[in-house]
Amino acid sequence: MPEDDLKWMRLALGLAEQAKDQNEVPVGAVLVRGGDVVGQGWNSPIAHTDPTAHAEIIALRQAGETLQNYRLCGTTLYVTLEPCTMCLGALVHARVDRLVFGAFDRKSGAVTSALSLLDVGHFNHQFAWQGGVLADECSALLSDFFKMRRAKLKQLKALASEDLDQKV
Repeated sequence: MPEDDLKWMRLALGLAEQAKDQNEVPVGAVLVRGGDVVGQGWNSPIAHTDPTAHAEIIALRQAGETLQNYRLCGTTLYVTLEPCTMCLGALVHARVDRLVFGAFDRKSGAVTSALSLLDVGHFNHQFAWQGGVLADECSALLSDFFKMRRAKLKQLKALASEDLDQKV
């Protein structure tokens, strides 16, 4: 595995931590061209009240601004979770050259897990991809986040039940 892939995925993991700190699903993305970060982001649909505010979309938007172009040729996107259908479509339209992701997403991953959209062959742009880079770390971050979220929900339900018992 190229050392650069590990370096950039570690940066994406740091961005995913920022999402977690904001109580967003912890996914981070970094878009690189020529060894420079041109865009980065983390999931923030709650904070932005925007269902499209996935880490990949935010990184693509920032790169478009940075490069003053909606075509992002010569770039590689590093993201901690396999992209969904929306994000994969955005990568195609942006003409990203390469995708590197960490954890596989069995429920909604559109590259290889739930769907294999790049294999369909009808897109006007194709790109290389590599999955599973720092997969254990990326998966653990997501698993821990959802475990914590379920525990908080269980605690809230218990408190609500306790409150209801006191009123009866």
